[in-house]
Amino acid sequence: MKKEKKEKKKKRRFGDRWDGTLIRDLDGMHLIMPMMYPSRCASEAFINVRVDLAETKKYLHEKNLQKPEYRYSFFHLLVTAIARCLTLRPKMNRFIANKNMYQRNEVSLAFTIKQSLTDDSEEGLAFLHTKEDSTLESIREDMRVQIENCKKGGTDPSSEALNFFTKVPRFFTKAFVKVARWLDRRGKLPRSLIATDPYYSSCVISNLASVRVGSCYHHLTEWGTTSFFVTMGEMKKYAHFAADGTYEMRDCIDLGLTIDERIADGYYYGKTIRMLRTLLEHPWLLEEPLSAPIVVSPKKGENKPLEEAAATEIPQN
Repeated sequence: MKKEKKEKKKKRRFGDRWDGTLIRDLDGMHLIMPMMYPSRCASEAFINVRVDLAETKKYLHEKNLQKPEYRYSFFHLLVTAIARCLTLRPKMNRFIANKNMYQRNEVSLAFTIKQSLTDDSEEGLAFLHTKEDSTLESIREDMRVQIENCKKGGTDPSSEALNFFTKVPRFFTKAFVKVARWLDRRGKLPRSLIATDPYYSSCVISNLASVRVGSCYHHLTEWGTTSFFVTMGEMKKYAHFAADGTYEMRDCIDLGLTIDERIADGYYYGKTIRMLRTLLEHPWLLEEPLSAPIVVSPKKGENKPLEEAAATEIPQN
């Protein structure tokens, strides 16, 4: 075991961070862009995704009949689908720090939790560390544990650290933050301090439907390393048009995506967004491990794949 640990440590090269590996084979444009545009907030790209819930609602109904004690929700599907996309589309799991581009060492997701839906209720932080063999079931269980802990009054390490500064003079806090920002850019902050900081995750997700708000585009931040932010709005009915011009009203959910445009190109983003929509509209695919290649069938349990033209819409790594 000791030899294995030493071998893993040797793989880390000069320029790497504890949370990411320096990308050394970048093309000229992606090498220069972080130097020309050093600000993450000035490099935001905004994308809207509308998800048809026709099959998704049926799937959730069936799943909740099986396990009514802790119901599956669209938010569980969304978290798992994003993790699957980040696993199969690794460029979406990159970040830029100190004008260098890194490949994140894991796929992680974060979101805030209100202890109760009141104005004065405190917020907690959930931070999910996924693995290549994670599935909808395992991610749902991890979310359940963290949500229940928060609603019982439990606090996460990052919140506890922040609460410390309410007890010291402001000049001390300002000096500390100035030093922390310098360390943040270089990946030198103590891991215990940022263990559950959402802005050190692969993606921050906000469930605005829980507070009855539509999707929006949330800004990225200069603090941390997050390059991807997703908001989920309320379910609403929209017209779905058929080829002959007739239409029907269907339940849909809008997602607002904010992405750091420096980590990949528009073509890569477009294929990733199609993958995300496909996973959410064919939710039984989320029962497979995150690293499993996606093969879409018309309905759950059917082995016959969709026609080749449709299959090409499902990009792989």
